[in-house]
Amino acid sequence: MLLTSLIVAPIALATAIGLFNLLTWPRRLRAAAPPAAISVLIPARNEEANIEDCVRSVATAAAAHPEMQLEIIAYDDHSTDRTSHILQTLASELPALRLPAAKPLPAGWAGKCHACHQLASHATHPHLLFIDADVRLLPDAFSQLAAWQKRYNADVVSAVPAQVTGSFFEHLILPLLHLTYVSWLPLLLIPHTRRADFLAMNGQILMTSRQAYARIGGFEAIRDALVDDMAFGRRAKEAGLTVAFADGTHLARCRMYRDAPSVWEGFTKNIYPGMGKNPALLLLVVILYLSAFVLPFLLLPLSVLLPALAPPTTPLLVAVALNLLYRTLLAIRFAHPPLSVLLHPLGVLALIAIALNSFRQTLRGQLTWAGRTYPNA
Repeated sequence: MLLTSLIVAPIALATAIGLFNLLTWPRRLRAAAPPAAISVLIPARNEEANIEDCVRSVATAAAAHPEMQLEIIAYDDHSTDRTSHILQTLASELPALRLPAAKPLPAGWAGKCHACHQLASHATHPHLLFIDADVRLLPDAFSQLAAWQKRYNADVVSAVPAQVTGSFFEHLILPLLHLTYVSWLPLLLIPHTRRADFLAMNGQILMTSRQAYARIGGFEAIRDALVDDMAFGRRAKEAGLTVAFADGTHLARCRMYRDAPSVWEGFTKNIYPGMGKNPALLLLVVILYLSAFVLPFLLLPLSVLLPALAPPTTPLLVAVALNLLYRTLLAIRFAHPPLSVLLHPLGVLALIAIALNSFRQTLRGQLTWAGRTYPNA
């Protein structure tokens, strides 16, 4: 009985919390009037493949709200590709677009935090919307963000957009973002408690007011954070502010990475620093993910071939069935590729490998991102 419980309990827990979130995390809210004036702030470093579509998507989404005052500020963070040229061309076409000159990265700053700090210093409107250059706002973006802010009276709204995948490794890893977000924390708790450990954030889309930004201390207060979204959210809660975490499937799309090396590097940069560089927490997460999402698939064939050496078949079948059911429901909700469901345990093993690499790279002071190395991440 105890063995059966140990086999089924981890995936049952993840599935129960996940189903609760799928049922209670709103997909689309009733549209609300967007802010009267908003500054959309876009940090960009070597984003020639993304920056034009990103800026144009902002202009198109804003066109649905002619009453809204808009400024778009893009910060070319010393790009070595055609990002600057593309932005200059766009600025000649779009009056709302401004391009402040980049400053050298000071010692002790992470590149994105410094870029966002510079962007905020140039913004003139009372609401700030930070988006990554690989984000494409959809027509309802401003009204949906306003709806989330209104529903929870939130000072900070972070949203996870629909994740677009193309390559095999993207199909394998990117859907695990949603798996992680919804499996371990009832998301309704986030705006209803000030506890900083009840938090999920996604820095691809982050909206706040200028007053809240000042109370947080802005990006200057988290200047060395590589996982800037979680650091920003923690500071917000510590300042007594309300944070809302939105399902942004219907307000934006994002293709975060485009090949296996960029997926590997990007997740390596985020995972262990995002755990506060806590080795005990990393060990707990690895054990939890292995026991919930991988071991049932490994032990099930063993229970058939060598029943004397393996746990009973029935609880293993239950655990495997829960895994596949849960991943299928996530795939339906978030439009994950079917391949990610079929190769679920392989994807989780790859994610664990990236987590261990993140631990190793952090200890060695070798974490890199966007061509920069952060030895003290």
